[in-house]
Amino acid sequence: MTPESIVLAGCLRYLQLRGIYHWRNSVGAVRMGPGRFMHFGLKGSSDILGILPGGRFLAVEVKAPGGRLSPEQRQFLDDVKTLGGLCLVVRDWKEIDSALREAGYISDGPLFSSEGNSAG
Repeated sequence: MTPESIVLAGCLRYLQLRGIYHWRNSVGAVRMGPGRFMHFGLKGSSDILGILPGGRFLAVEVKAPGGRLSPEQRQFLDDVKTLGGLCLVVRDWKEIDSALREAGYISDGPLFSSEGNSAG
């Protein structure tokens, strides 16, 4: 696993445990034959997309330590922010936790609610 994929896996797990609606967003291309590629996804769109409680859009760009945004990634995040979404660039899953707490989406409570999702 690459350093970025490790961070990505931690972020996806964190959002799952917090019950935040999200999905892994893939962008890229596959070779369909000699000189033929099929492109998929919106170039520059974030690694994780989601919807926060209340309907606010979430865009999370995951980077390995030292990783930088491409111009397309920067533009996507700027566009989402302009439209009222919450945009994050993270290098550790703990950065998602901090940002969601700061924005008022996460309390100091446990990762699991007492209504069905319990650790025990």
